[in-house]
Amino acid sequence: MSARTLEPGRLPDAPLAPPSANAGLVDVFRRRYLLRLLVRKEIQARYQGSLLGLLWSYVQPLVRFCMYFFVIGLVLGLHKQIPNFPIHMFSAIVVVTYFTETFTSGTRSIVRNKAIVRKMAMPREMFPVAAVIVSAIHTFPQTLILFVACVAVGWSPDVPALFAGVLGITIITIFGTALALLFSAWNVFFRDFQNIVSTLTIFTHWAVPMIYPYSKLANSSLGDTWFLQLYLANPLTEAVLLMQRCFWVPTTGDALPPNSMPDDLFVRGYVMLAVVIVILGLAQLAFTRLEGKIAERL
Repeated sequence: MSARTLEPGRLPDAPLAPPSANAGLVDVFRRRYLLRLLVRKEIQARYQGSLLGLLWSYVQPLVRFCMYFFVIGLVLGLHKQIPNFPIHMFSAIVVVTYFTETFTSGTRSIVRNKAIVRKMAMPREMFPVAAVIVSAIHTFPQTLILFVACVAVGWSPDVPALFAGVLGITIITIFGTALALLFSAWNVFFRDFQNIVSTLTIFTHWAVPMIYPYSKLANSSLGDTWFLQLYLANPLTEAVLLMQRCFWVPTTGDALPPNSMPDDLFVRGYVMLAVVIVILGLAQLAFTRLEGKIAERL
């Protein structure tokens, strides 16, 4: 028999090489081109058929802010008790909106893109990560409005204030990504999870010092109890306080009420950063265990 001509480097009847293992979030950022395409698709889908488009990112937070300020600030009179109450409230709204959008859209991200999941071999983590990036883009206009408002009232931040803002955004981004990973996978198997997330986000506006100051709790009978420590153990609460330390505190001058911030705010921030990194690692492990069944369930 005549021998067949083989291509260089190929062996006859060589076993097929197994596909490279998914490296999780690392693999997502190795494929940045696909991630950019997915982010662009999500943004276009969000504003498809809209006349205002990205301007809704400015309109909606302004309407939300005006509603809260009228009811909480003017009707209940908190604007007289808290210096620069609009800045105090809006700096928290930015963080809460970023978190709720990340959590909600991240949970639905895989199910919403099930056609792509079925057809393309790509890291499934890319969908919740893209949702986080889109939420960050959507939240940026609110941060810009907050920045302009702070400058208008004489914002003069120090280095700790700027660091607090960066630390707060980092904490909430990592925490939101972890929850988006975990719940997006669970939502494939049980669609109840997207309703659970919608229910949980109802409490976010009340579980953080947004429409009330932290000093209300610290100066009350709850100030020396376990409840306050549990309250501060919430990553969202820590992120809100750090953002207020960045934008609100530098605008108050000598008018800052007692106990407006925890004494160990930055220490808690470092600890919380370590905690959310661990949570992200655990969420990645759980996602990896479920990933092989995602396409089948869709």
